[in-house]
Amino acid sequence: MSQKPDDSGNIKSHPDWMQSYLDSPEKQQKLYRRTLWIVVLSQIFGGAGLAAGITVGALLAQDMLGTDSFAGVPVALFTLGSAAAALIIGRLSQRFGRRSGLATGFLTGGIGAIGVVVAALTNNIFILFASFLIYGFGTATNLQARYAGTDLANSKQRGTAISIALVSTTFGAFAGPNLVGVMGQFAKSIGVPALAGPFILAAAAFIIAGLVLLVLLRPDPLAVANAIAENQKLNDSNLLNENDKTQINNKRGIILGATVMVITQIVMVAIMTMTPVHMRHHSHGLSDVGMVIGFHVAAMYLPSLVTGVLVDKLGRIVMTIAAGATLMAAGLVAAFAPGDSLLVLIIALVLLGLGWNFGLISGTALIVDSTQPSNRAKTQGSVDVLVALAGVSGGGLSGIVVAQTSYTVLSLAGGFLSLLLIPVVVWSRKKDDDFGN
Repeated sequence: MSQKPDDSGNIKSHPDWMQSYLDSPEKQQKLYRRTLWIVVLSQIFGGAGLAAGITVGALLAQDMLGTDSFAGVPVALFTLGSAAAALIIGRLSQRFGRRSGLATGFLTGGIGAIGVVVAALTNNIFILFASFLIYGFGTATNLQARYAGTDLANSKQRGTAISIALVSTTFGAFAGPNLVGVMGQFAKSIGVPALAGPFILAAAAFIIAGLVLLVLLRPDPLAVANAIAENQKLNDSNLLNENDKTQINNKRGIILGATVMVITQIVMVAIMTMTPVHMRHHSHGLSDVGMVIGFHVAAMYLPSLVTGVLVDKLGRIVMTIAAGATLMAAGLVAAFAPGDSLLVLIIALVLLGLGWNFGLISGTALIVDSTQPSNRAKTQGSVDVLVALAGVSGGGLSGIVVAQTSYTVLSLAGGFLSLLLIPVVVWSRKKDDDFGN
């Protein structure tokens, strides 16, 4: 057991295994790389679980309720559940480490997916809605896992670390929608409604992802990052007292990062939620819906490796502006796409996913830049609550907007809303200049 004085002059003890990481930057980097590989493995399974809800959730509700007006409710509910989950997972992670928080989230999401299957079997709408809330834990964890890879990353690695965690989701997330038909047939063969089939896959995927983290994520990266930060404070008196400018910039960075992710989430969820319903009205089959959503989810995650490098090289602000422009293009293409054109719908949803990718990675990097390990997980959880609530708004209102107007109006509204990212960035830079003067 190694001992060092803390800020008050008291003796603070670290276990020998922890001290070995504090004394060796090489071991820290080795653990950073190992953590990324574990996150990659869990995200492959988590992505498959995530894809089920966004692919057939609206269609399942449409069938059970017999109306389009509430087709966006499932997405709203599991997004609302993910808001509560983000808060819980963030606090669990801050107190007990990433391993406990993330494993709990995935396992709970698996239980929610099982509940959706039960609801479809019994045709019970109350069980369906309650299960979607619980299923939201899995979707929240899928996003929260991106932070685990950044705990031991330096400032020039963070965008790339986030991107590696996200791109690994692609493998499961792209496979999930394209297995809709197969899982539907499997479900029917065992007496389960076809639209509940993807949730059988989701249950297995979330549970496996949770077990991977529970068993393999040792030592916990956030615990090691906290110990490293404490050690740096003890060895560098300059870190004991942050100046006012740093504190203000940190707050502004959190506000900017949160705003970027909130706007991109609203736009993406709203258009994505109603696309399957829009396609069904134009006589597209379930396999076509799965293909479009599959391309969309791939665009959300697959470009991440390139996006992460761009965020680190070009900067967070440039990529935020790119996010706004890309989402605007997605809204315009979706609005004017012929309803029977599968290709144009794929292009629209690919642009939608790409814009979300730009916004999420740049916003996440801003949050990580602006927090310390001692408050990072808690702050990240709180920000993800706002992101999830933004998704609730987008998903819940999307069905009402389409029912009262049209899919075209919804897409145009989403596209123009994304342009708000540009004045937000201008405001942030103006504040920086004012402070510097």
